[in-house]
Amino acid sequence: MPMPIASFRITRYQFRRHRPIGDSQVRADEVNVAALELIAEDGTVGLGFMQSLFFPLPSAEELTRVFAAEVFPALEGQQAGALVHRVSRPRGGKQRAASIPAYEAVQVALWDMFAKQLGMPLYKLLGGGHKDRVRAYASGLDFHLSDHEFTELFGAADAQGFSAFKIKVGHPDFEWDLNRLALLKKAVRPDAEIMIDANEAWGAKEALVKINAIEALGYRLTWVEDPILRSDFRGLKMLCEATANTLINSGEYLDASGKRALMAAGATDMVNVHGQITDVMHVGWLAAELGVPVSLGNTFLEVGLHPALALPEVEWVEYSFQNFDHLVDETFEIRDGFFVAPERPGHGLVLNEATRAEWARPEIVATDAIGPVPPGSEPKILAALA
Repeated sequence: MPMPIASFRITRYQFRRHRPIGDSQVRADEVNVAALELIAEDGTVGLGFMQSLFFPLPSAEELTRVFAAEVFPALEGQQAGALVHRVSRPRGGKQRAASIPAYEAVQVALWDMFAKQLGMPLYKLLGGGHKDRVRAYASGLDFHLSDHEFTELFGAADAQGFSAFKIKVGHPDFEWDLNRLALLKKAVRPDAEIMIDANEAWGAKEALVKINAIEALGYRLTWVEDPILRSDFRGLKMLCEATANTLINSGEYLDASGKRALMAAGATDMVNVHGQITDVMHVGWLAAELGVPVSLGNTFLEVGLHPALALPEVEWVEYSFQNFDHLVDETFEIRDGFFVAPERPGHGLVLNEATRAEWARPEIVATDAIGPVPPGSEPKILAALA
């Protein structure tokens, strides 16, 4: 019988990225992440990650104190399998986030523990098994790269077998966006699928004018992601109706309730989900009823592969070449532009103890003291080309 949750452990990491990531609104040059391990009475470990993209996380001591006070009381002594299926009724003051970014980490760790206790790969526990792979698209998070760095990254992705590529747009100078599209066309295969992501940089009419201009130059866009404000359902619906040859992909910045409202309003052609596994499954089931395609955006170490393999409306998983691979013993396999279903119990990610010993940073490290990029952290799929 699966044993209940007895304790937890938090390991804080802080290190330099091997390239700046970002979009038309933001930029990040370092990794600030903490591994959350929920531990059952029999020693079974469920692993999730807390991430802060733009600011250092609190110290490990503070993370542990807050988690123990605000989150763990609802987990201790409970079965992971019961918690992932529990429906709550948040009302009033109960409807608030914890003081640390633990929400997604807890969901992932609980599902990992539950699947391990049953001896199943997570995607099968979520209802998968009808497909053994899902298509990956190469995402550069590339807005702050030079033209040369941009070309090198996407050329390497093409050489690894990717055939679909998403780039960042939304520069104040539209010619910059068009130049990036031209550089991408030269760097990748002629029949590549192309997606663009504006991260809400445009207004609704502006987005339509720019999409039409891009298409008039001969570019065939698979989708445009988050072209306008997430709350502008009227503008998003107008774009869905006006762009006959290009899908509008939205919902990234909305919670599960917001995604439901977005689909109900007919304000997106495709809904974008991320790493909150329980929420993703709820949204995915509703999308299946409505016939709305789902795309899995960035998830830490691509753990979103599991719901992608389980949900019928998912055709794509984002892969963005971030230098996290050294954190775990084994990452997920990408072969010829497809993620391959992992058969390890749980989600299949286990913390690497050598990395924990060397790169754990219990205290906040000043940016100028972080040091070089950790050796061996470069994505293995890029290192294979070296």
